[in-house]
Amino acid sequence: MTKFNLEQLSDIAGFVGAALVDTDSGMALATAGGGSVDLEVAAAGNTEVMRAKRRVASQLNLDDTIEDILITLGKQYHLLRPLQSNEQLFLYVVLDRAKSNLAMARHELKAYESSLDFS
Repeated sequence: MTKFNLEQLSDIAGFVGAALVDTDSGMALATAGGGSVDLEVAAAGNTEVMRAKRRVASQLNLDDTIEDILITLGKQYHLLRPLQSNEQLFLYVVLDRAKSNLAMARHELKAYESSLDFS
C-alpha cells in the first residue's frame, strides 16, 4: 500500500474501514481498518458499482458528475466517493450506521480528498 495514508479517516464517527480504489483495476491502493469487512474484495466489487453508475449516467446524457454513492445496509453505510482530483480513483468507506453521522462523514471525506497529494 502506497503513500496514501487513510488512517486519518478513522477519526470519522462510526468508522469501520476505508480503501482508496483504482477504478480501472479494482485494486485497493491503500486501506485502513476493515474489521470483518474484506476491503480487497469490497474494493473489487464496488468498482463494478462505480463503473455501472458511470455507464448509466453516460447513457442518460447527464451533464453532471457523481459526488458519492451511498449503499445503506441495516447496520452499515457504504460510501463510494470518486475523487474530483483524479477520476480514476474513488474512496470506499464503511461506517457503523448506529455510530455515524452521514452528513458529517460526507463532509469529512470531501475535506480528506483535498489533503491528498498526487505528486
